[in-house]
Formats: sequence, C-alpha cells, structure tokens
Amino acid sequence: ALRLAAAVLLSPGSCTFEDSACGYQWDYAHLPWTLHGEGHYISVDTSYEGEKAVLSSPDLYSEEWSCVRLIYQIATTSDTSPDPARLNLYLRQEGESFDRLLWSAKEPSDSWLIASLDLTNSTKKYKLVLEGEMGQDKSTSIAVFEIKITSGYCIECDFEENHLCGYMNRWNPNVNWFVGGGNIRNSQSILPKDHTLNSALGHYMYVDSVYVKHFQEVAQLISPRTTSPISGCLSFYYQLKQESSIVFTVYLRDMSGFYEEIWKTDSTLNADWALAEVDFNVPYPMEVIFEVAFNSAKGGYVALDDISFSPVYCSNQTGTPFSPANAGCNFEEDLCNFYQDHKDGPGWSRVKVKRNVYRAGDHTTGFGYYLLANTKFTSQPEYVGRLYGPTLPGNLQFCLRFYYALYGFFKMSGTLAVYIFEENHVVQEKIWSVLDSPKGVWTQAEISFKKPMPCKVVFVSWCKSFWDCGLVALDDVSLSLGSCQAADLLLPSPGECTFEKDECVFTQKKRGRASWHRKRGPTPTSYTGPRGDHTTGVGYYMYIEASNMVYGQRAYLVSRLLRGTSGKQCLTFFYHMYGAGTGLLSVYLRKEGDDEEIPLWRRTGEQSISWLRGLIEYESDTNYQIIFEAIRGVSIRSDTAIDDILFQAGPCLEVEEIQFSSGYPDSLNEIEY
Repeated sequence: ALRLAAAVLLSPGSCTFEDSACGYQWDYAHLPWTLHGEGHYISVDTSYEGEKAVLSSPDLYSEEWSCVRLIYQIATTSDTSPDPARLNLYLRQEGESFDRLLWSAKEPSDSWLIASLDLTNSTKKYKLVLEGEMGQDKSTSIAVFEIKITSGYCIECDFEENHLCGYMNRWNPNVNWFVGGGNIRNSQSILPKDHTLNSALGHYMYVDSVYVKHFQEVAQLISPRTTSPISGCLSFYYQLKQESSIVFTVYLRDMSGFYEEIWKTDSTLNADWALAEVDFNVPYPMEVIFEVAFNSAKGGYVALDDISFSPVYCSNQTGTPFSPANAGCNFEEDLCNFYQDHKDGPGWSRVKVKRNVYRAGDHTTGFGYYLLANTKFTSQPEYVGRLYGPTLPGNLQFCLRFYYALYGFFKMSGTLAVYIFEENHVVQEKIWSVLDSPKGVWTQAEISFKKPMPCKVVFVSWCKSFWDCGLVALDDVSLSLGSCQAADLLLPSPGECTFEKDECVFTQKKRGRASWHRKRGPTPTSYTGPRGDHTTGVGYYMYIEASNMVYGQRAYLVSRLLRGTSGKQCLTFFYHMYGAGTGLLSVYLRKEGDDEEIPLWRRTGEQSISWLRGLIEYESDTNYQIIFEAIRGVSIRSDTAIDDILFQAGPCLEVEEIQFSSGYPDSLNEIEY
C-alpha cells in the first residue's frame, strides 16, 4: 500500500517512464528519445544519425534543499573509444543564459547505475535538462529508468527503496553489508523490526560476523558523494550485538582518498536501536563511510537504519564557520586581512601602474593595485619582506592560489617563497618557492596543504645578494576549501571561457590565415601581442596574427545562440592591445532573426602592455549572439588578443570608466604608491 501511494504521489519532476514521460519534453532539433512503457525506461541510440538528444523537465520550483536521483545505463560495444558516449545533467535556471552542468557520466555498464545530486534551495524556477551525447562509437544506447526528486539531502536514507538511495557496499569475500527485514521468512533477517516503520516489513542494513575468516575484517557501506557544501548534524540509528570486540566507525573520505574519523562506538551494548549524532562539516565533495571491523567469527552483528541530516549542528555550536573568502585579497582597496611585521624592514608596498607600454599593471584589471616587494631599495642582502595572512583553522584541506611576476633578477629561483607559520610565528615548513618563470608575466601558482593546528600563510620575498635584487609582484590571492586537484575536477562555471581546452561557445565566421588563433606563450612578432595568457600566464588565449593580414582586414569570433533573459546581463573579458600599429577591437550583440549588429564596446589603437579588463552591461530578452571583431591596424605590430570571457546574470557590480576610447594617457609608466 505504501509503495502504491508513493507511485501515485510522484513529486514534480520525478518520473518512472511507465506510461508517459511525465511532462518531460525532447528537443526536436536533436535526436528523438523513445519511451519503452513495458520496460519502464526512455532511451536514445545510434540507429538515428545525430550527435545528441536533449530531454528537459517541466518548470520546477524548490525552496527547500532537494536530492535528484537518476537511474541510468550507458551501453556500448567498445570499451575504449576516444570520444565515448556521455550522459549529462544540467540545471537551467530562470534568468540565466547558460545551463549549469551538475553531473556527467561516460562509464558503460551491463546493468543500471545510480547517481545522486544535491540541489541547493533557490527562489528561482528551474528545469532539469538531460543530454545524451552519442560519441563516436558505432553502436551506443543511453537509457534513463527513473528520475526522482525528493526533499532533503542525498546522504539521507531509510533503506526502504531497492536502490538504497545510492549507498554502495564495498564488496569483500567474507564480510559485507546486506539489506535486512522486509520478509519474516528471510533467513538473513536478524532483527525482528526495523527502525523506520517499527515493523518486520521494514528494511535496514546489517553486517554479520558469521563468515569472518581473518583478524580485523572490514565491511564498508559508502554514501553517495556530496555535490554541494553542507554542514550540520548527521544522525543515524544503530544496533550492536557483540560477543567479542566490534569496531564500528564513521569516516569522511575526500576525492583524493583521505579518511577522517568523525564517530566511533563506545563499548556499551545496545540491544535496542540507539541514536548516534555527529557534527559534520563537508565544504567539498566527500563520501560518508560506515565501517565495521570484526575480530572473530563470533563477533555478533551491527545494524544501521534511518540516516538523516539537519543543517543545524547537534551540539550548541556558537561562532561562525570559517569563510575562505576572508583569507584572499586582490589589494584594490587595502591589504584585506594580510599584514606586515615592520621589524622586517621596508617589505611590501601597495602600488598602481597607469596604463602604459613599458611596465605591466596589476592582474585583477590591468589598471588596479598590486603588492610590490621593492627589493631594489634595500641594502640588506637577507630577508626583505614577509606578508602574513590571517589565521586558518587546523585540520582542513586548503587550496591556495595567487599570481606573481618577477622583474630584474638574474637568478629567479627562491626569490619568492610561501611558508606555513604556526600561531606563535614558529616556522613550520616552506610549502612552495619559485623555480623559474617568464620575466614580467603574471603567473599563477597553486598549492594544496592541510595542517593539524591553526596556521598562517606567509609570503616571503627574498633578496639573496645585493647585486642580484629585482622586483617581486603579488596579486589576486585566493583560498578555497579542498585540494587544488579536487577543485580542478569540479565542473566549470557556466558562461566562463578561458580557452584552455577549446574555443567553448565560440566559433569563427571563416577559418583561415585572417582569423582568430588559439595560442600559448608569446606571439611571433616582437613589440606586439601578449607574452602569456591571463588565466595562468602559461595557458591559452585567442589572438589575431597581424602579419597574416592586410590593413583593415577583419576577424570575427561569434558565440553560439545564447538564451535571451529579462533583466541585465554582465559580460567580463580581458583584452590585450599592445603594438604601435594596433587597430580596433569591438564587441557587438546580434539578436536572433535580426541582421543588425548592435555595438556594445570598442577600443582603438595601442592601449597597454598589460591585459586589461573589459566590462559590458547589456540586455536582450530574445535569443542573441555576442561577436568579438578585431580589425588589423597599419603595421604588423597589431596583434590583438582576448582571454577569460565570463557571462553573468545581473548587472555589472562595477562600472567601466570608458566604453569607447582610443590611445593611452600622457602619464605613461608611472608607479603610484
């Protein structure tokens, strides 16, 4: 009866594909989906020519945290295809021009698999969009058996459904977690009643010591991996019957495989269901692991039921959780939470360079502030400047990212280093130092670290000898939770293009010598073009090669059709216009079905040796394209480049002083302190 009631009361956006697609619609511009009512699934395969199939949900609305469970299968004939079939799930929010990728899978399997994804609460309407990419394999099928949206968190489970909420047993030859209950005659059922329904028909998970063969045999039950940061109280019910010692432990495991113990049983016996509660902070993707270790075959058993989560801590924790944003700085206003010890000497100064063609400006905008360790002005050939960051809590994994540029050193190695200091300013260790980098190019460094005690990050600029002292520049320091490798695995922001992998949503009107080229490192012609990209200093950007073009020739980079939305949108990008013969760079908006190109922004002539930030605020309630147009100038010193394009919903938070400009100011090459 419960099952029947649940089937009737499917929540909006949920579907078992038994006799209908529950309001899900496919996009007729792509491959068709086929509904198999008797098999309870919907699928797409390579019997039709085409690249992908798109299925979108009806409008959904969720003010509470919810969990999307997707039961699916990808079947292919070859295991190793260079371009495998893939199933993607996107979130299409109202007012956004881009869909946010929530999840992607490409592993083929012989049976169905389950994916669990947390959806944070939002006041906006949204749709879920499933996209099946067919890849290059000759025979591929992608099937979706069930989509289920439930309120609550994906790590919660009462084990009443056959997919067990995506919890998995890690198979072991001797000890494993089994489903118990549900059938009185089931010999596997050890306990008379489960906790959820307090009935012999209810289900729970259990692990038994009957088959233990070795000392400390371990059974693990692994939760779905969290996909959004959560913190609060994790609770569950358990029963433990032991004749010799059983160790029942709960761990968190991050994506790099680190285990952190968060709970362990005490030695008391529990003949009845006991409640366990543990405070729980998961700022980056992790799995919860319930682990039972037995010492002998007469060990007894452990049963588990009703795992739940509340965003309120179990203990009366006061104080605000640590915010990594407070540990970063772009130095535009001040030093943020960084400080110097003036015993160290002149140290670091906050400086600004006006737009010029000799000295690079800051990394944030090209005309803002950065820190400079003015090692030229110090006579002491030892330590020059220490810059202390704010105190960071212990026992958390961090990723530190920053940009640095070096000028005037003969030997670069060791001229900038990062140390970890304990609270009492005792040096713990050096975690990074510069080896070699292109001179005068803003280069990104990233460092992962985790320390048991509270600590500080300290930037040290070092001048080894009086004769070899240059300038060390530092900007855009940011700190995030989780390792840098885990952060790199995270799905990209929608509407962001760094050109590191490809040209993203952009295409060329016509490819040839007179078109935009994707490049890394300096351009071939001297005294024009960038020496490195803006994203990392060693990555890719797009540019026009003036020596392949004639004066006045144009190159177009055109976005695909973007979804129109009501309200303002903000486009941010970085451009590089250095060279005595530089021409024009313009940005246009073209609405669907309209030939007219609306000018949004323009620059003429040489602007700076730095990457400069461009900001454009625009509106379009119909579908539209954004076009970057570069025009070659009077000489071959006319290489124009763009990088780091970002589309954001909502008005720009800052205003650019100049929308249409030419040339550069008279006061070139001045440093302001």
